[in-house]
Amino acid sequence: MATYQEFIHASEDNDGIRFSWNVLPTSRVDATRMVVPVSCLFTPLKERPELPPICYEPIECSRAACRAILNPFCLVDFQSKFWTCCFCGQRNAFPPQYKDISEVNVPAELLPQFTTIEYTLQRQATVPPVFLFVVDLCLDEEDLQALKETLVLSLSLLPPNALVGLVTFGTTVQLHELNNEGCSKSYVFRGTKELTAKQIQDMLGLSANAQRAPQKGQAAPNVGASRFLQPVQECDMALTDIIEELQGDPWTVAADKRPLRSTGAALSIALGVLEVTYPNTGARVMAFIGGPATQGPGMVTTHELKDTIRTHHDIEKDNSSAKFIKKSCKYFEGLARRAATNGHIVDVFSCAFDQTGLHEMRYLPNYTGGCIVMGDSFNTSLFKQTFQRVFSKDQRGEYNMAFNANFEIKTPSQIKLCGIIGPCFTNNKKGPNVSEQEIGIGGTTSWKLCALDNNTTLACYLEVVNQHGQGIPQGQRAHLQFITHFQHPNGQMRLRVTTVARNWADASVNMPSISAGFDQEAAAVLMARIAVFRAETDEGPDVLRWLDRMLIKLCQKFGEYRKEDPASFRMLQNMELYPQFMFHLRRSQFLQVFNNSPDESSYYRHKINREDTTNSLIMIQPTLTAYSFNGPPCPVLLDSSSIAPDRILLLDTFFHILIFHGETIAQWRKQKFHEQPQHENFRQLLQAPRDDAQEILLNRFPMPRYVDCDQGGSQARFLLSKVNPSQTHNNMFSYSSDGSGAPVLTDDVSLQVFMEHLKKLAVANSS
Repeated sequence: MATYQEFIHASEDNDGIRFSWNVLPTSRVDATRMVVPVSCLFTPLKERPELPPICYEPIECSRAACRAILNPFCLVDFQSKFWTCCFCGQRNAFPPQYKDISEVNVPAELLPQFTTIEYTLQRQATVPPVFLFVVDLCLDEEDLQALKETLVLSLSLLPPNALVGLVTFGTTVQLHELNNEGCSKSYVFRGTKELTAKQIQDMLGLSANAQRAPQKGQAAPNVGASRFLQPVQECDMALTDIIEELQGDPWTVAADKRPLRSTGAALSIALGVLEVTYPNTGARVMAFIGGPATQGPGMVTTHELKDTIRTHHDIEKDNSSAKFIKKSCKYFEGLARRAATNGHIVDVFSCAFDQTGLHEMRYLPNYTGGCIVMGDSFNTSLFKQTFQRVFSKDQRGEYNMAFNANFEIKTPSQIKLCGIIGPCFTNNKKGPNVSEQEIGIGGTTSWKLCALDNNTTLACYLEVVNQHGQGIPQGQRAHLQFITHFQHPNGQMRLRVTTVARNWADASVNMPSISAGFDQEAAAVLMARIAVFRAETDEGPDVLRWLDRMLIKLCQKFGEYRKEDPASFRMLQNMELYPQFMFHLRRSQFLQVFNNSPDESSYYRHKINREDTTNSLIMIQPTLTAYSFNGPPCPVLLDSSSIAPDRILLLDTFFHILIFHGETIAQWRKQKFHEQPQHENFRQLLQAPRDDAQEILLNRFPMPRYVDCDQGGSQARFLLSKVNPSQTHNNMFSYSSDGSGAPVLTDDVSLQVFMEHLKKLAVANSS
């Protein structure tokens, strides 16, 4: 490889992995002094269409405490048919079926290009995936009709062998039977009562012997689980009729009241049914919610409209609007633990103009790997298209989803696991390589990933435990192995194994080698995840102070400067963008709760904790592209100086796609110059950002909001809130002479001021 940058991108394309440091320090002390922890972003199911299908079982190391899987970094003795484990040094014999291997006849798992390999195991899943819809009936007529149409359409998108069921709720909760043709029948539960899985089992007569899935072509017996969960190809007609006949909640709602909505009870019953019928099996609860829970377990607010729903200020001050929050959070976290332990996913589709209690329910998608979709109404293309993308397929035509996965990390003796931040849950599997220092979900070597897709990315934090002075043998490398065991939608059980190696370096003699291996993009995302994780429990200003301290320490450690001389400060080339990322992270909606509801904050934090490096960086520092008559479209600085009257700007924040027309361009468009044949080039200029925006809208999940605005318009705030405020109402004199740039009405410091202060603190004798 010519450069580290090429190596980093090749590693991401091949293995779905990016390290904060690509050369590791040889001692714990040196690793601590490097400020950014040794860590990596890993995408377990990174799409690799060229991977060969391996239809045999993997070979494991025979040492019980190791159990690492054979990989290209293992030493192989072709004469004696033995291999040496690269993690523990154990010498293992090949099984009899490998008797013909030689230097020219090597199995795929030993080829250097297959550091990532996927095994199709002989054992099949006993049950196809289960989809259970949980539908809010306290919706207005238009919304409910749109949701019903979307659900009917979704039946054709499900895997044909999937089992499907339906729960509806309002004041009460209804569990619908699917095998009563001509007559719909449902079991009604009180929405105010919390039921355990055992109580649901006894009430519905769900005995253990009814858990077996019906065989293909065989009618489901009218007992146990098959009354409520049936193969979609068999109950398609019956379920379509039930959905189309759904009516809004029959209980009348006074003008000054909210509907009585039993969200907590409905989710409890849905998860209870799955828990007693299909435990530890791939299943997906898809909840469609149009407002806050106002009664029963998990209620967020009262049904009185005069009682406002909680804000961040209410939560901070612990006043009357937030009186339900602790009890509600505790309830939903308990449900999330039950779901995650059984491998069941919970998706939340929240569509309402007000909050719906997503802040309290966030544990369900966060622990189970489910998705959150926020919208204003079920009758919008944003919801409809996003919902259809849940069932999207990859390049091979297979569903982009995996169920009930177990994820394990193998490390050498010099490295221990601090934890993972991402959509996972602990398996509480202890081992010698578990660190006492926890970051995220730690204290284990194995995690449960109820849901996975090709983009799900985990942040794995490591600790170098080798003591200072204990040398690492010359030529020895640090190996890490990531093992993901999952259920494919077609019923196959698969095992994906990724093994990577990185070099060690002694920081006392080879610090340039370590600093050259720094990946500033991955490091920014890894630090952002820690900051977001801390923001869930710590005060906002404390998190910002921690982030600032880490940045100052990094600049002091790796910057080049003379003491007490800020003008002499220089960062290394592969670190110079890192302070800029931290500046935008500090201002982002992930850490700043001002002007965001608790539901919105939970949604944004959920997304950054599961996306890959590229998407996460767009969230932290949005991309800005300029279109003008002066040349082809080009990226420009995310700065108020980039705003010009004769420019069109395309802003991508991941959650919003915004097309911003400069003042002159907007006037020309209003005068309809683009409709005149002599101004064809103007028409093309207007169309270019729209075409690029459509390309982004086509593939992103969830679908972003699309905003088209003009300079000076109300929606221009989406752009002005994101750009670096280098020009504000306070420094009018600094406007450029060419008229470019626009003032931002803010008291926030600009990136330039931020960098000046950072340099002063970095070069100071004591900080």
